[in-house]
Amino acid sequence: MTKPIHIINGPNLNLLGTREPEVYGADTLDDIKELCVEVAAALDREIVFVQSNIEGELVNFIQAAGRDGAGIVINPAAYTHTSIALHDALKAVDVPSIEIHLSQPAKRESFRRRSYVAEAVHGTISGFGADSYVLGLQALSNLLDTND
Repeated sequence: MTKPIHIINGPNLNLLGTREPEVYGADTLDDIKELCVEVAAALDREIVFVQSNIEGELVNFIQAAGRDGAGIVINPAAYTHTSIALHDALKAVDVPSIEIHLSQPAKRESFRRRSYVAEAVHGTISGFGADSYVLGLQALSNLLDTND
């Protein structure tokens, strides 16, 4: 059996659907999880889908994904712009990773234009709403197929 893809979600993403829908869309995190389960099944993959508002828990999720998973799709949310800890955790694990965002950070406030996470992942997908998750899963699955 192949190892699952870990989809890791950062702070405030538990508020999706009600938090700034004009920026993040109307989908809830549960809606996105259901979408990811469907896409993963079509790709013949399994997923582990987690969320935390706590930076240290996200580091633990990354380490678990490095130990037990095939790869990581991560939406670090606000920690994108502040967390050297997430950067270091992603660099420390030996699995491919993709950074995703629902919105397009480059079109938002200037402080959102710096991603510490981007320096530690294989690629970044942003600005496509819930489809960013779909594109991230597809990209990671392609990476995993290429490296098999």
